[in-house]
Amino acid sequence: MRTSIKTFAGIAAAGSLMFSLAACSPANNAPTTSSSSASAEIPKPLASIPALTGVSTAVKLDASFAKALETLKLTPGVVGTAALTDGSLIFPITSGKVDYYDPAKAYRPYVQGLISHAGSGFSLTAGDTKVDLTNFTIDPGTSKLYGDVAVNGTVAAKQAYIFNLDGSTLKPLQAAGDTAILEGTRVLISDTAAGLLNKTFKTDAVKAGMLVGVAKITVNAK
Repeated sequence: MRTSIKTFAGIAAAGSLMFSLAACSPANNAPTTSSSSASAEIPKPLASIPALTGVSTAVKLDASFAKALETLKLTPGVVGTAALTDGSLIFPITSGKVDYYDPAKAYRPYVQGLISHAGSGFSLTAGDTKVDLTNFTIDPGTSKLYGDVAVNGTVAAKQAYIFNLDGSTLKPLQAAGDTAILEGTRVLISDTAAGLLNKTFKTDAVKAGMLVGVAKITVNAK
């Protein structure tokens, strides 16, 4: 049976930064330990969800992002199973896993795993040009969100680095029934995505670091 919400809440109450699905762990791609030995054992995670079964990642769109789209004459839309509700883009979580290690120890990154959102995404359209950003994958260990990019139906990039996830504003873990909720991570356009969008829409107005919105990640934790 998967780790219970009580376990997660207990870790948070102890003063640890809870398993930040939206990246509070250091941006160090390669796992390391305090030992220089290549045979050093990987420590046991304090908490783990070995098989994510939902429910969603929602991004409350920032007013500045909506204004930027208007200025650029870009019309947003949803793709696949995504939804746009009350100003939030919602992407169902389809699979993944998360391990949370003791941040007081030397092992890094202390949040590891992947969170997949297959079959959903959003689009940006200007005139006859439409860009689809889909199949998002969150890597909490690197604070990055990857996704597929297609222009007018033709794949331009697979699992490109689209968004940076800034967890410095993350709120404490919330428990609601059988779900765990993490809210407050800022979603920022990456330099890769800014370059792709500027090239596609023939502009230089899309800037790396532009705030898209604030994420709310809800997962089944029972």
